[in-house]
Amino acid sequence: MENSSSESYTPSQNLQSNKIMIKAIVTGVLILIMLIPTAFISNLVSEREQRQQQVVAEVSDKWANAQTITGPYIVVPYKDTFVSADNKTRTTTSNIILLPENLQMNGDVAAEVRPRSIYKVLLYKSSLHANGVFKASIPENIVPDNLLLNNARLCIGINDFKGVDGPVLMNFNGQALEMNPGLPTKQIDDNGLSAPISLTIDQLKSAISFDCSLRIKGSRQLNFVPLAGNSKFIIQSAWNNPSFDGNVLPSERTVTDKGFNATWQFNKANLPFGTFLRDFNFQKANFAFGVTMLEPADQYAKTMRSVKYAILFIGLTFSLFFIVELMQKKPFHPVQYILVGIALVVFYTLLLSISEYIDFNIAYLISSLATILLIVLYTKSHFLNWKTASLFGLVLGSLYTFTFVLIQLEDTSLLVGSIGLFIVLAIAMYASRKVNWYQTSTLRNEVNPTS
Repeated sequence: MENSSSESYTPSQNLQSNKIMIKAIVTGVLILIMLIPTAFISNLVSEREQRQQQVVAEVSDKWANAQTITGPYIVVPYKDTFVSADNKTRTTTSNIILLPENLQMNGDVAAEVRPRSIYKVLLYKSSLHANGVFKASIPENIVPDNLLLNNARLCIGINDFKGVDGPVLMNFNGQALEMNPGLPTKQIDDNGLSAPISLTIDQLKSAISFDCSLRIKGSRQLNFVPLAGNSKFIIQSAWNNPSFDGNVLPSERTVTDKGFNATWQFNKANLPFGTFLRDFNFQKANFAFGVTMLEPADQYAKTMRSVKYAILFIGLTFSLFFIVELMQKKPFHPVQYILVGIALVVFYTLLLSISEYIDFNIAYLISSLATILLIVLYTKSHFLNWKTASLFGLVLGSLYTFTFVLIQLEDTSLLVGSIGLFIVLAIAMYASRKVNWYQTSTLRNEVNPTS
């Protein structure tokens, strides 16, 4: 006698299995469709951010733009004679630039956040003090008598004159000089301040001390150019979110919640020019360094980061609805899926609009609670079960909390996000392990053959 068993599927079971497969495909398509409005949300965030940048540019232009401070340096006209091809003696005049032998710049930068309509603009005021020594070593190919020392000018380069906050006084070789707009040459700077000085060869060869205090306004960025044989720049501020720019990072820096302190040092060995310059072709952008006063990720950057996780919210929420409707045998209509998806998308518009008026964290809390409450009540009205509705509230609350944590992180956001997504996937797989996806039952038929 031989026994055998087999699994048989009735036509109704096959039909039910096909319905579930079709519903799963429709749900997947709905998830993809709901990504379309999230693209519009991203465009809306970008549009609002561009509007903010326009306001920042407008306010910065009226206040003062980013500043780059160069100098001080001395420009001396040099008269040179030569015999031309027609055997005539001709005279040309060029400029020789003298850089300090030693320079130290100390600066204190105070950030100011100015409101403009619903936007905030980051500006700064700086108090700078420079001191050092000029000591020229005249090359052998230069005739000292051809230096027009009576026409020399002491110069300081600056990007935006609107940022000069008060008169700039220079104590040069014991003489008080007031610096005025205008430069004798654009070999180094296009804009700047200068003052006439009178020198002698003996003074030029000896040490000429100087010191200068100036108050400079600007927006976001403050840079310097190390035009000296040996130089040291010390910048401090109570702003605790700096970005150090340029080709050279600070040799020493300290950044705490109370602000930052940074020091840059240069010497003759690490700069490709000396202190006596003739026919100087200089691109100061290649040597500029400094600090940018960064704002922590603003509401637009944070909102944009949260929009990137829309697929996670929509996909998991729709998947949860799909599983619950299978287990409770209460179908969820595609239109209902779309309504829930729209509620999840509207969260981002709430977050964007509310965060323009209040703190982002509070706006996130209000928007997420409103969205969770809306979906929980809608779930209760369909499944008629508070336990099921609470499950959706718990899942959505966990997702919004997880996303909020990722938004606050910067350097470790990718690591934490990857681990979190893996855990979410593991929980989803574990929770769905007992779902009877084909809605079938196994029938065992015993057959007793005769011998």
